[in-house]
Amino acid sequence: MDEPTKKPTHRLDVLGFFCPVPVAEAKQALSSMTEGSVLEVLASDPETLHDIPMMIERTSHQIVNVKKSQGEFTFLIEVR
Repeated sequence: MDEPTKKPTHRLDVLGFFCPVPVAEAKQALSSMTEGSVLEVLASDPETLHDIPMMIERTSHQIVNVKKSQGEFTFLIEVR
């Protein structure tokens, strides 16, 4: 798989937290970021695979990449 061309400008570590914390924290982080910024979200709650994309669909932001590795999920979200 290709490495994402977008590099994260911000990182949010919500490993060990469960719904609704990862989505709420991601939403809050995105709201304070400028257009073109890229948020990397590190999560371990499997629900985030469903909840984060659903939350992003309601915004103008875009998920650039989702990576799954050993029970951890990394989302790259571009602010638009």
